[in-house]
Order: sequence, then C-alpha cells, then structure tokens
Amino acid sequence: MQEMINVVIVGGGAGGMEIATKLGHKLGKKNKARVTLIDCAESHVWKPLLHEVATGALDVGIDALSYRGHAAAHGYHFQQGAMTDIDRENKQVILAPILDEDGEELLPARRIDYTYLVIAIGSIANDFNIKGVRDHCVFLDSTEQAMEIRSMLLNKFMRYASHHQLDEKIKIAVVGAGATGVEMSAEMHHAVDQLRGFGYKIDTSLLEVTLIEADERILPKVEKTEISDSVAKELTAIGVNVRTSTRINEVTPEGLHTTSDEFIPADMVIWSTGVKAPDFLNGIGGLESNHINQVMVQQNMQTTRDSHIFAIGDCAACPQEDGSWVPPRGQSARQMALMTADNIRLMIDGQEPKHNYVYKDLGSLVNLSKFHTVGNLMSFMGGGVLVEGKIARFVYTSLYRRHLIELHGVFKGTLLMFAKGISRIIHPHLKLH
Repeated sequence: MQEMINVVIVGGGAGGMEIATKLGHKLGKKNKARVTLIDCAESHVWKPLLHEVATGALDVGIDALSYRGHAAAHGYHFQQGAMTDIDRENKQVILAPILDEDGEELLPARRIDYTYLVIAIGSIANDFNIKGVRDHCVFLDSTEQAMEIRSMLLNKFMRYASHHQLDEKIKIAVVGAGATGVEMSAEMHHAVDQLRGFGYKIDTSLLEVTLIEADERILPKVEKTEISDSVAKELTAIGVNVRTSTRINEVTPEGLHTTSDEFIPADMVIWSTGVKAPDFLNGIGGLESNHINQVMVQQNMQTTRDSHIFAIGDCAACPQEDGSWVPPRGQSARQMALMTADNIRLMIDGQEPKHNYVYKDLGSLVNLSKFHTVGNLMSFMGGGVLVEGKIARFVYTSLYRRHLIELHGVFKGTLLMFAKGISRIIHPHLKLH
C-alpha cells in the first residue's frame, strides 16, 4: 500500500489559505494527499483589514474565518501551533508546545510529517535595531496585535474621559508611511467613534495623529508620485500631521527622538515601517536565508537547498531575471501561492514543476477610510492607469470580494460579501471592506 503524501502549509495568511483551499479541493477531498495547514491563531483575518480591527472599524466576529471550520468544509486539516524548527532529515515540522495564560502546558511540542512543505508565514515590522522600538512601540503584524492596539486606545480614551481631560489631546505617532501606516492614520477617527458609543460627546479633535516617514515622500514604494501627493493632501485635510524626511533613532515612553535632535511627544507609537521575516526563520532547518531572514527560493518557489520545501510571500526571497527581487506585497504572495499549488500537484503526478515565475505589478490602492481612495491599476502595462474616488473604492472592495470567492467559491463568497454588507447596515459604525 502506497504511503499517504503529506502536504503541510505553515502560515494561514491569504497565500497559505489559498494553497490549502486549492489543494484541499484537488488532493484532500480526492484522498490523493493529506493537506494540513498550521497557524498560531484560531482564525484568519485578511491582513489588509488589520488596521481597521485596531481602530474598531471592523468586528473580528464578523470578518474572522475559523481555520477548523474552513478546513472541514474544504478537504484539509488544521493544526494550531507555532513552528520552531524543521527536521529535514526526517521530513518533520517541529511545533512549540501550547501554553495557557499562566504558562501551563496545554499541548506538548509536536512533530508533523511532511512530504512537501510550504512556508508562508509572512513578515513582521522591521525595527532596524533602533533603540527602544521593541520596548515602547506596538505593532500591527497580527490580529492579536491589532486587538491589543484597539484595547490600548479605548483604555486611553476612557482614562482621559473619566478624569474630565477631554481638553487634552491624545498623541498617536505612526512610524512608517507605507500603505499600512497611511491607512492606519486615516482610520483613527473610528477609535473616537468607539468612545462615542459609551456616551461621551467628543470628536476627532481629541486625537493628534502624526505620520512619520524617513523617505522624502509618503508611500515611497509607489512609483507614481501623484498618488503620494494626493494621499498626503487628503491626510492633511483630515488633520493628520504628515512628517517626511524624518528619521527616528530612539523611542522612549514619552515619545520619539529623531536623528536631527528633535523630540516628538507621543502617548502611543505604532511601528509599521519596513518588513522582515521572523527571526526564527534565519537558517531554519539549514535552509538558505538573507539578511532580513527571508528564505531563499528559486523562481519556482522551491527553496535553494531542498526541492521538497517551498516558501512564498513576504518570508521568501525570490529572484527575477533582471536581477531584482519580488517585492513583499499581497499580490505577489497570491501569485506565488497559485504557482506553488500547481507545482506541488505536478510533482505528486511525477511531472516537472513550472519554473519561471515573473512578478506582475497589478498596481497599488490606498483606502483612506471613508474619506478617499486612490491608486494605480495594471502598473506592468506602460505605467498603469491612475484611479480615484468611487472607481478606486470599487476596485479596492473587489479585492476583498475576490479573496472571499477564492476561499469559499463564487456562490458562497458572494453571499458572504452580501451578508457582511447587511451587517454593516445594521451596525452603521462598521463599513464595507
């Protein structure tokens, strides 16, 4: 009797979920392989929505997707846990023990067998070894961190309100003006909406939001400066203090110190600049990695030292023919995920995997909450097309709709999108994504 093939995907972000869903349908449901998804969390939230979770604009209870429930419906298995190492000799993923809030062991360390392994754990913010960042900043890399920011904001508001200090501003600094930092800054007005729900008559003037970017313009990775200029103008109009060409060299409990000896006071610092793969990935299982811990892969997503291990998305360093590297973006993770799923199926069937993945920049969209949406579409075609307003908003919303369809199918995905829209009519403080 032939031994069962085990396909293991570590990381339940958009890319990992798409691979698990696709292979669950093509292999798991047909008993051609056992497909297992591993993630630290119990549920999946689309990462572009995390800033809305952090400000209270999004209800995790509505938009979170249970891994166990989805796995049961789509032909794969789910294991909750954190990967700590890879035993390549025995083809096993090693998971850390699961502890309760008091540090008591609920589940011991485990080993999960694999025939093919996909590493899809994404990225975290890069602190660039700047003093005080890890100790005094909050991050937006996971649902848990987003909920922590949400709780901290609400607690600060409640403390100010209970002491009748509403004439004093709460100072929030967001470091890093990429898409996450920009959208987080714009979403801050929803945090004030939460306090209104407790009966306090306040407005967004309670908040003083400062967006800080080391580059000379915000959204520095977006090629079209028109987008950066448009977004900067809108942020300024809604009261965000936009600071460019400002480098931080230390963070303290009182605020931020810049390289030009300026001090920027802050009650909370949200760090969203730069990306790197988690530190434990550096050399894991003897695999090759780069200076930001990304696993080195070939253009077919196979790791450079093991053809049975793949890596995709932000945690992978994938070369291109022109000597560049695939950028750490959601669209590249999706493109890599689809190719990896196809390659694993080909290898199981005894065929050669596809080789030359070429990144296609489909454009960039930035959504400034209810105020403005702007972006550039089809960038790989002669620089793309600039879109703003309702058209840009429609495309932005369509990205989430496509994500739901890929995870649930056309019929159920469309129904879910409709249901989420109805829930936001019933609860008007929540908006359609």
